[in-house]
Amino acid sequence: MILRKEHKVLVQGITGRQGRFWTEQMQACGTQVVGGVNPRRAGEEACGVPVFASVADAVAQCGPIDISVMFIPPSAAQVAALDAIEAGVRTLVILTEHIPSHDVMRIHAAAHRQGTQIYGPNTAGLVTPGEGFAGIMPGFNERVFRPGHVGVISRSGSLGTLISLNLTSAGLGQSAFLGVGGDPMVGTTSAQAIQILAEDDKTEAIVLVGEIGGTMEEEAAEVIRTIDKPVVSFIAGRASPEGKKMGHAGAIVMGDKGSYASKRKSLESAGVVVVDTPGEVPDEVKKLIKSKV
Repeated sequence: MILRKEHKVLVQGITGRQGRFWTEQMQACGTQVVGGVNPRRAGEEACGVPVFASVADAVAQCGPIDISVMFIPPSAAQVAALDAIEAGVRTLVILTEHIPSHDVMRIHAAAHRQGTQIYGPNTAGLVTPGEGFAGIMPGFNERVFRPGHVGVISRSGSLGTLISLNLTSAGLGQSAFLGVGGDPMVGTTSAQAIQILAEDDKTEAIVLVGEIGGTMEEEAAEVIRTIDKPVVSFIAGRASPEGKKMGHAGAIVMGDKGSYASKRKSLESAGVVVVDTPGEVPDEVKKLIKSKV
């Protein structure tokens, strides 16, 4: 799912400091936040919207929820996620990192059964410039995000922000930002995000921001072979030592799998332009868009 201005957004953990701050930023950007959830504060109001005891209660009052954003600590994440999934939320944005692995597996299994799409865990969220955002990305900052035709996919929120800033500074802008998350087990993979943007009419080109560890970029390369939109990629971790976890929990290289060389080779063999630095992304995107005209 790509966030749209008509989507109803719920904030789980809205009464916390981070929940309140980011909810206000989302609202200022045009995100349609219809309510929040905190079982201990039900019946109150936060950020101008009602606080409910559960997602089910929110759905009963507000109707179907398109996106729920979780500002929830790791120990309570499983309960909060299952609450949203069982209530029929279409897309769940799990910002939380350090969720126990067995809890993550239960969350993903429940989402698969119910047909709920998950972004994360450990995602920075979703941004659609000119329409809204859900998460902790600076979707409110017009120097970073502005409406355009380049879709950005990133495991890292900070790198995704930098790439988006570079695109905006170059006059390109973004059609959507999809944060897939930095954990080893994520609900929406880079390959799935590529397919989502490939089917989006507003997206003319795609930037894939990856990093060493796991096989998401190699799997994304197989999908890229089947689409007709140009793709540019930056892969972080080129100089990282083998066998050492760097940054995200998913950024660990085991043998040849997940290495920088493996990812670059797979992507380039699929026709992707892989750049050495984030600053090179805008120029390569412009070249590819121009070549398709």
